[in-house]
Amino acid sequence: MTRPVESVWDYPRPPSLETVGYRVRARWRGREVANTTSAIKVRETSHPPVYYIPRGDVDTTWLVPSPHRTECEFKGVASYYSLADGDTHVPNAAWTYTDPLPGYEPLADRIAFYGWALDEASVDGEVVKPQDGHFYGGWITSEIEGPFKGAPGTTGW
Repeated sequence: MTRPVESVWDYPRPPSLETVGYRVRARWRGREVANTTSAIKVRETSHPPVYYIPRGDVDTTWLVPSPHRTECEFKGVASYYSLADGDTHVPNAAWTYTDPLPGYEPLADRIAFYGWALDEASVDGEVVKPQDGHFYGGWITSEIEGPFKGAPGTTGW
């Protein structure tokens, strides 16, 4: 499937939601922790897309609830998970909106992963590049054009 070229500067604010039918995968420590063909792609100005995966398509064996929380003015309060398997612990590697704000209800019961926390993430068979920094969770693929928020010096954008 060929995906159309998208500039993150054409993305809306507030963010838009789109259910996508292509395969979205996440791997960690040699395990497939997520695999779906019904992710929700969230687009927001200056950010690469974030993919929210249905909880039923996530192997939650390796997710440990974290006390960490953040708040998005549009989506609401995000709760976090760490990835852990005994000898390895990656804090705040994934997040969810259990009670999203109006307009973002489709994100409930879905989990998003930071690309930097994974061994590999892919969209439609293409390995993604994680968005710079550890605050935003966008996944960059070949059709996504920047510049992107997240790198040092971009906090004021």
